[in-house]
Amino acid sequence: MAAAQQLHAGEGHLTVPRQHREEVNGELLGLGSFAANARRRAAKLSPERRAALDQLGMRW
Repeated sequence: MAAAQQLHAGEGHLTVPRQHREEVNGELLGLGSFAANARRRAAKLSPERRAALDQLGMRW
């Protein structure tokens, strides 16, 4: 979630290709995979997690 928040703060969106990696605190995180998995599992996400991703402009 930290990578998603960081990207949104810098870019203003959360539209990333599946291979996208975001560096957070010196560590590369698979943000593209995270976003793709979240889309596939949207029905199983908690309302809080879904709302947090909605605020970041998640494309469902």
